[in-house]
Amino acid sequence: MILKNEKNYSSLFKDVHTHVMESAEKLGASGGALIIIQNDNLVTELYFGKQSNVIDARDVQEDTQFHIASVRKAYIGFVAAYAIYNGYFSLDDLVQQFIEDPHLSAYEGVTIRHLLTHTHGLNMIDGSKLVSEFKPGEAWAYRGPSIDLLTMIIQKTTGQSIAEIIKLHVIEPLGFQSTEWIKMSKQHTKIANVIRDADNPFWSETDVVDGSGMNMYVSAKELALWGYIHLTEGKWGGKQMIPREILQMATSIQTPNPTLPIQKNGFLWFVKDTNNSFNQIGDTVPNGSYQLLGYTNVALLVIPEENVVAVRMFNRYGSSKGYDYLSDIRSFGDTVYTCSLKPTML
Repeated sequence: MILKNEKNYSSLFKDVHTHVMESAEKLGASGGALIIIQNDNLVTELYFGKQSNVIDARDVQEDTQFHIASVRKAYIGFVAAYAIYNGYFSLDDLVQQFIEDPHLSAYEGVTIRHLLTHTHGLNMIDGSKLVSEFKPGEAWAYRGPSIDLLTMIIQKTTGQSIAEIIKLHVIEPLGFQSTEWIKMSKQHTKIANVIRDADNPFWSETDVVDGSGMNMYVSAKELALWGYIHLTEGKWGGKQMIPREILQMATSIQTPNPTLPIQKNGFLWFVKDTNNSFNQIGDTVPNGSYQLLGYTNVALLVIPEENVVAVRMFNRYGSSKGYDYLSDIRSFGDTVYTCSLKPTML
């Protein structure tokens, strides 16, 4: 599906262009991209810089694939919703029934819902000891064990990996060509090299391509189109390509106790409900908007109230000295939202 490119609206989003270019400079990224879709039109398509800092590096362009880090959770959340929709497990099933060591006390009371909303309380210390930081559902913490458990449970119950389900139900039917898990030991012409500090403790390389690893690479346009599929609740080219219930489930608040003053989540998506200083979504962005942010500073934001999808792509892993990622991503969303109001006033 090709969206109509509305160049007449591109100038209305110039403040977002400026914001993204300034963020890239602060981060020390070698290049980046910006895609904005509004009212079924591609209103902004911007590529700038190089795919790396090496001499004669390739220009960032439409087919450039960026390491999306935690934004891959938009795909993992979809697969979890797909599995629930098809009856492989239920949202409030206990995790203990799916694992080989259910006797560990850390798993007590933890459900699939807790894993998907970061309210599980699980954390790994000393590289091997699983502990419970808080009672499931009573707090929020962004921790790694939940993703490992989710991918394991999905593969065990469906008999397929995350990557296999995404290929069958997303990549092939939608005709995506730049969405994949890539072996990081190999060289690829179209990949934006990840710029990172040599001693970054969170960086790891993997050749695992089953969807469980942080080695997913996507072009800016295909990531925006993936957000657009969520916005349209599964409609693509006038057809219902994905059951709407799957995407509604993934992008609505699923936090077990939504009255708690914590970050709210759908299926791994951050969902806006009220203004809080810890929110990654800006204060002016309407409730019901949802977003994911990766450690490469890649962001996918969907604002249903204004029919907007916005994607920014960078290739800087982590933050440079003095860069306030929370302030930056909040102001990115606020700027997108403010500019998105302009077309309605024409």
